Amino acid sequence: EEQDRLLRHQPDQPQNPKVLRIAIIGAPNAGKSTLSNQLLGRKVFPVSQKVHTTRCKARGVVTYEDTQLIILDTPGLTSPFKAKRHKLDEAMLTDPWDSVKHADLVLVLVDVSDHWTRNCLSKEVLKCLSRFPQIPSVLVLNKVDLLKKKFILLELITELTEGIVNGKKLEVRSAFKHNSSSSAKSPLQITQAFPPENSAHEPRCLQETGQAQEGSSLDSHGDMRASESSLVTEEAQGPKRCGPRDLKNMKGWPCFQEIFMLAALRGEEVDTLKRYLLMQAKPGPWEFHSGVLTSQSPQEICDNIIREKILEYLPLEVPYGVIQVTEMWEEGPSGELLIMQNLVVPRKSHMMMLIGKGGKVISRIAQEAGQDLMNVFLCDVHLKLKVEVKS
Repeated sequence: EEQDRLLRHQPDQPQNPKVLRIAIIGAPNAGKSTLSNQLLGRKVFPVSQKVHTTRCKARGVVTYEDTQLIILDTPGLTSPFKAKRHKLDEAMLTDPWDSVKHADLVLVLVDVSDHWTRNCLSKEVLKCLSRFPQIPSVLVLNKVDLLKKKFILLELITELTEGIVNGKKLEVRSAFKHNSSSSAKSPLQITQAFPPENSAHEPRCLQETGQAQEGSSLDSHGDMRASESSLVTEEAQGPKRCGPRDLKNMKGWPCFQEIFMLAALRGEEVDTLKRYLLMQAKPGPWEFHSGVLTSQSPQEICDNIIREKILEYLPLEVPYGVIQVTEMWEEGPSGELLIMQNLVVPRKSHMMMLIGKGGKVISRIAQEAGQDLMNVFLCDVHLKLKVEVKS
């Protein structure tokens, strides 16, 4: 009731409000929901190692002083073929596009630890960026803490930006040889060719100035430290809408305004990105009351967190067929939340897997989901889960 009241109320905005709508897009399992949760400061969106944990677009709200960031956590961009294979809703294909259409800024998240996909942006991501070239975009390299050979980042930056950032050519130099087995604390020198419009933010994102100021570099432990930077003045082409033939030969996007490197799961460098986003906000009315953290209802948050645990502990084909039915949602005598949910599965074999030997699997799911719900709702939660086969 309280969440419903806050969502219906007019926003309690200050005299000169600012707002920024941010769409986070990327391949499935790049870490979009993890980054969203870190920006919000609390776990609101489901997170799992399985792909397609996020099933629909949901909004998170960060309110800081006179600024409101509206974070559009979207399903991973996928193709119609993959959507059909995973029995995904039509919304899984349309929601990311819809989010970008209404965004002021697009964050493109790339998992640099995945050596199968990290060297190029997916065709779905490139199609999305090409369709809305007028919307500013930022490249975010995630999971950099999992990279043992840091020089790989130099190659990735060049490939994913096509050597152009903020309309200027990008020059990257390595301070060590590529055949070394590890980075061995040798710094990366990233020479940036663009003076950003707002250069007041921390130098942890890749930037430079005309005199040797700070760029960004990582040592073998994943720590950022300053390295020299110099100005390259050669102009490059601005944003343009690309056709299917252009996209076929493209690996990266030459219209990113900034590049950030972070480890969302550990929260490394997320604050730097958050400060940058707050600075990009433009004058405009708030959409939400300052007390709102997400547009989701408590029931939707509960469903998502339970489904996250089911995805985590069951074989790939099982979780996508589970139907969740909430049978009880009440407040107990001491203010605790009493929830009972029925998990309906299509086959008896799925039911046996979900329950587990001696009920161990379902007990673990209920215990972990209950703990997460306590952290979200800031009250005691008693969660009971039942499993039955669809009649």
